[in-house]
Amino acid sequence: MLLSPEELRSLVEFRHATPHDLLGMHVLGDRRGVVVRALIPGAVQVEAVPVHEPHQPRIRLQRIHEVGLFEGVSSEAHRVYAYDLVITDEQGRVTRTRDPYSFLPTIGEMDLYLFNKGDERRIYEKLGAQVRELDGVPGVSFAVWAPHAQRVSVVGDFNQWDGRRHPMRRLGASGVWEIFIPGVRPGALYKYEIRNVHGQITLKTDPYGFFFEVPPRNAAIVWDPRSYSWGDDAWLARRAQQDPLRSPMSIYEVHLGSWRKKSPTESPGYRELAGPLIDYLRRMGFTHVEFLPVAEHAFYPSWGYQVTGYYAPTSRYGTPADFQYLVDALHEAGFGVILDWVPAHFPRDDWALARFDGTALYEHEDPRLGAHQDWGTLIFNYGRNEVRNFLVANALFWCDRYHADGLRVDAVASMLYLDYSRKPGEWIPNRYGGRENLEAIDFLRHTNEVVPATFPGVVTIAEESTAWPMVTRPPHVGGLGFTFKWDMGWMHDTLRYFHRDPIFRKYHQNELTFAMLYHHHENFILPLSHDEVVHGKGSLWGKMPGDDWQRAANLRALLAYQWLFPGKQLLFMGGEWGQRTEWNANAALDWALAEQHPLHQGIQRLVADLNGLYRAEPALWEADYDPAGFQWIDCSDHEQSVLSFVRRALRPAPECVVILNLTPVPRFGYRVGLPRGGTWRERLNTDSAYYGGSNLGNGGWVRAEEVPWHGLPWSAALTLPPLAVLVLQPETIPTSG
Repeated sequence: MLLSPEELRSLVEFRHATPHDLLGMHVLGDRRGVVVRALIPGAVQVEAVPVHEPHQPRIRLQRIHEVGLFEGVSSEAHRVYAYDLVITDEQGRVTRTRDPYSFLPTIGEMDLYLFNKGDERRIYEKLGAQVRELDGVPGVSFAVWAPHAQRVSVVGDFNQWDGRRHPMRRLGASGVWEIFIPGVRPGALYKYEIRNVHGQITLKTDPYGFFFEVPPRNAAIVWDPRSYSWGDDAWLARRAQQDPLRSPMSIYEVHLGSWRKKSPTESPGYRELAGPLIDYLRRMGFTHVEFLPVAEHAFYPSWGYQVTGYYAPTSRYGTPADFQYLVDALHEAGFGVILDWVPAHFPRDDWALARFDGTALYEHEDPRLGAHQDWGTLIFNYGRNEVRNFLVANALFWCDRYHADGLRVDAVASMLYLDYSRKPGEWIPNRYGGRENLEAIDFLRHTNEVVPATFPGVVTIAEESTAWPMVTRPPHVGGLGFTFKWDMGWMHDTLRYFHRDPIFRKYHQNELTFAMLYHHHENFILPLSHDEVVHGKGSLWGKMPGDDWQRAANLRALLAYQWLFPGKQLLFMGGEWGQRTEWNANAALDWALAEQHPLHQGIQRLVADLNGLYRAEPALWEADYDPAGFQWIDCSDHEQSVLSFVRRALRPAPECVVILNLTPVPRFGYRVGLPRGGTWRERLNTDSAYYGGSNLGNGGWVRAEEVPWHGLPWSAALTLPPLAVLVLQPETIPTSG
């Protein structure tokens, strides 16, 4: 035996940090031959057999320790050569495999340097389980960051979940452990067995795993997300040429598990969902679909917001290829795909990221920094390079491997403020004594620079609920760099207004007009999202006052106002027909209501027509964030709860005049100023009988009179239906002058 006593103990006690230094084939000193060592519990006989050079010696290994440590020496060879291990086990079965300890590291020094620096943007091609072929040998390289671990092994269904069979090597001071295991194929289950900093043995799933067992099981599954053949090149090319700020964006927000159901307990898979979802998006006219988080999550009632597998679409609905198919099909049908992304926090599950190597590795040790008060989760340590790299690369990963067109970043406010939801004494100020999380700010700015630079046309969207300045302004001028921000103020004010009995609305008209005072501070999206129809808040229908007819009319007016006000819009599923019950993630939407009840059918028809009008008219989207795109005609008629405004495009195109009558009292002969003369078409009337209304209106068109009104040179006396919105458009197109 050529091992020292200490080397022997480190191997048989499975605590050697670099087992490749002792296992495998090595040249003896003075080139006196080679030694081969193998650690194979359960083996009774092991032989090293040359692969490419038959003239090299076959080496019979002798057992040197009962744990299954074998060693063999040959003086006939003077250099390392490729060889297989032929192994006979205790049952007499013979297997042949290339020795895992005969391969060089699959991660280069520059990769590790960039990772430790926080700037290896494709780290998902290095860490995790990578399907490879080395020296003509198919297999999988495994790599994981666990800098404080005493030992890390890969365990899986290919080695009887035995941590003694494939201990990994630590790659220098990088904190990364690595091994290539020949013969492992896609579909294999695996985890990491970690002897943590305290000497305890724990089983952890792969932070970079591409696929997982269906919860509650949690093993990672070997998968190659590069294996899918995409067909959306034309879509990606068009996307790269578009300016999202000056393009139509009407977003349908979807929870995959409850949009449709095959049975009360079973949801359709990604592939099954593609056809019906595309057909529905076509029928309704949306431009984008936004999925609540699809990344793997163990706790279904979190709706995906407590992520345990950041690099894997949830296996509840199929394989990664199935999700790629869904995105691909949506793109080929002309629909953008936005994914909800959750870098603000992660759950405490002991098999996932929490205390990964026995230390607060991804989180903070101090709960005043690392524990989220509201959700019982942990907060990422954005100041640690490798953690920042994990998250930035994750954002890029969804754009790269799954062709996402946008990332909606959840709970941004909780990232920005150190005292978010905390009482005095429960938080630690930053180095300047302030409440701003400087590391999180740097992380968000960096992500928002890197994502669109790497994938032109991809947008990032902030769910940010405070008045943090310049969320959608570039980092070089002090902004956070998001493309869009959800306008939570518009949402709260608007829903509060529409919830009021119309008799009191005249006292609160400022709730509808206030948003224009700050509108040009940010690039806003107007959200009526899932957050507004859960946790006892009721449905959009339930927020509307009055009897059923008035509820329907109010909801039609609300949705029309959302579509016609400056900013892109987002609507959660079920809102487009006025689902009556609060959203239940465990049940399908109430499709029967949309298919059988005339009032709800009318709301659904209106949303389809709103999308049709919206997409057809540049005045409604091209200048959302340009002061030239909006002008109040009159926002001061509080007494009658009537508002009117103009929407304009940046190109020569018909403007749209929008008039809202938000009481159940029809107004006859109500004069509204118009920017030009001639005939104006009534392009939309939410009181149409087609939508379930009373069918009051102006007969489809009005003639402008040369009567100055509201500071405009022309005007028309209109019939304003009750609880309704009108859209007028001139027959003539204005010139660029």
